[in-house]
Amino acid sequence: MAEKTRVALDAMGGDHAPAEIVKGAVDAVLKERDVYIYLVGQEDKVEAELRKYTYDKTRIEIVNASEVIETAEPPVNAVRRKKDSSMVVGMKLVKEGKADAFVSAGSSGAVLVGGQVIVGRIKGVERPPLAPLIPTEKGVSLLIDCGANVDARPSHLVQFAKMGSIYMENVLGVKSPRVGIVNIGAEEEKGNALVKETFPLLKDQTDIHFVGSVEAREIPRGQADVVVCEAFAGNVILKLYEGLGDVLIRKIKSGMMTSLRSKIGALLVKPALKKTLKAFDASEYGGAPLLGLNGLVVKTHGSAKAKEVCNTVLQCVTFKNQKINEKIKSCIQTEQSSVE
Repeated sequence: MAEKTRVALDAMGGDHAPAEIVKGAVDAVLKERDVYIYLVGQEDKVEAELRKYTYDKTRIEIVNASEVIETAEPPVNAVRRKKDSSMVVGMKLVKEGKADAFVSAGSSGAVLVGGQVIVGRIKGVERPPLAPLIPTEKGVSLLIDCGANVDARPSHLVQFAKMGSIYMENVLGVKSPRVGIVNIGAEEEKGNALVKETFPLLKDQTDIHFVGSVEAREIPRGQADVVVCEAFAGNVILKLYEGLGDVLIRKIKSGMMTSLRSKIGALLVKPALKKTLKAFDASEYGGAPLLGLNGLVVKTHGSAKAKEVCNTVLQCVTFKNQKINEKIKSCIQTEQSSVE
């Protein structure tokens, strides 16, 4: 019997907390037998939501936390002052080894600060990146970094490439994942100072499959499995992706309702279309892990509902079973010893 993955879930974070978070937790324990969930939050509110469901009560435990970090609060102050917030209490469970992972749909800034300050970085990791999966024509790609390090250095991007490769190979099963750096042209001499300096460094790495520059239009076509960039560009790509995907889906749906003929056509193509559009639904892929920490910290969308919460919890099980942290540690230690 496999060892259970213990996930601390921030029951108070996000637009739909605690109702959708609690429902996602219940769905996760019904789907996956090897998961144990700590629902961290205001006990009375969490308990009231849990009473709505039938589930294995030996696999969900409420951990009381009286405070909530709001989205608009300055992250550093919030983490420092609200010691009994669901986010701080949940991350401490990971730091103390009582939980394998922490998941939150709350403040991105507080998740980033708490991850580094409370859980801590793996020795040798310069900056932990946020790495969401994004849909492409060929499946999915890992976008790294999408929001944690706006002023990254070349050495940071090299580590992002290595950590991203480990994640894609072990969590998604992509053999020798193709690594590309976001650029404004395919030529090596193009790009800003950061890209120009990073390109030859990535080219020299023997433990990654570097395929060169990736222009923005090639990202949805799946030109690279690991898309490397600093957080400003990554966040712009991610938000444009999400916005455009949402608009296209709504346009397609409204276009099919314009006439009787289109409505009949819509009925015929509905099963195939539903399957296609499902691939572009962000909730299918879970959250964005903050890679390179001493424990797993995952940020889900602030608008996350039960389905995304459930998928994120299941993502944590795969992360632990595939020993991603151990593999990142080993990779960074090898890198350091070769430098020394």
